[in-house]
Amino acid sequence: MLQFLLLFIVVTGIYVLLNKTLFKRSRCRGNMPMAKKTVVITGGNSGIGKATALNLARRGARIIMGCRNQRTAEAAILEIQQETGNSDLVYRHLDLASLKSVRNFAENLLKTEPHIDILINNAGLVGDGRTEEGFGLQFGVNHLGHFLLTNLLLDKLKQSSNARVITVSSMAHRWGGIDFQTLQQNRDLGTGSYSWQFFKAYCNSKLCNVLFTRELSRRLQGTSVSSFCLHPGVIRTELARNISLWQKILVEPVSWLFFLSPEEGAQTTLHCALQEGLERLSGSYFCCCEEQDPAPVAKDAHAARRLWEESERFCGLQ
Repeated sequence: MLQFLLLFIVVTGIYVLLNKTLFKRSRCRGNMPMAKKTVVITGGNSGIGKATALNLARRGARIIMGCRNQRTAEAAILEIQQETGNSDLVYRHLDLASLKSVRNFAENLLKTEPHIDILINNAGLVGDGRTEEGFGLQFGVNHLGHFLLTNLLLDKLKQSSNARVITVSSMAHRWGGIDFQTLQQNRDLGTGSYSWQFFKAYCNSKLCNVLFTRELSRRLQGTSVSSFCLHPGVIRTELARNISLWQKILVEPVSWLFFLSPEEGAQTTLHCALQEGLERLSGSYFCCCEEQDPAPVAKDAHAARRLWEESERFCGLQ
C-alpha cells in the first residue's frame, strides 16, 4: 500500500511539474483594436489557426484564411461566423507545398485587399515527402512557402501604419541545425524517411522560422512592419496527421493527458498580434506570451542571411 502511495505521489509530482514547465498555460492580455483591420492567416481552418481566427473575428477583424482544403475552410468560416456574428471572413485557396499556389494567392490579395495589417504564418506539418517543386515537404511548407508569401505581401503590409508578420515556430528549433550543402544538393533540410530523420528535419524547419524572423526584422528596420515568431506550446492539433498509425497510438494518450488545447495554444500568437508596444521587440521569439531567448543557433546572423539568400534563389526572387 505504501509503495502505491509513493508511486501516486511521484506520478502526481511529475504531472504537476510538466504542467508548470513544458506544458505551461498562458493568457493573452493584449487588447489592440482590431475593427477595420485585415488579418491573413495560413491554415486557419483547424487547430491553433482556427482558434486564432475565432478570437480575432470576435474582435471585429476581417479574416482571410489561406487554406488548401476548401471544404474544411468554409466549414470553419461558417462556425466562426455563427459564434462571433462577424461575417467578414473569406476563404482563399493556398497550398504552401506549391510555390505557384503561393504566388496565385498573393496576387489575388494584392488585387482585392486595400490593406493588410497582420500576416500570420501559422500553417505547418510534420511528415515526409516532396513539394510540387521538389523541395522537402517540411522545408517547403513550414519555411519556404511562408518566406515567399511574406515577401510577396511586404509592399502591401508596408502601407499599413503598424503591420506585423507573425510566424509560428516551435521550441523544436532548439534541436535544429541547417546543413547548407545538403540544402543546396537535396533541396531539403535532411535526408531519410525514418521517424527520427523527418522529426529532425521538422526541427530544422522550425529553426528556419526563427532565423527568417530575425533577418526579416533586420531588413524591415525603418519601416512600419514588425516581425515576431513564437512557440505556441505543445498542442493537440492535426500537425502530425501525416505520421504513421503506430506513432499516433503512442502519441495520442500523452496528447490528451498533457497537451494544450488549440485555444490555449493560440494565446502567444494572439499576444504577438494584440499586445501594444511590441514594435521595439521586432525580431524576437515569444513563448507563453513573453519574450524568450531562442537557442544560440537561432541567433547566428550569418546563417540567417545565408538562409534568406538561398530561399530567394529557390523562390526565384533574385
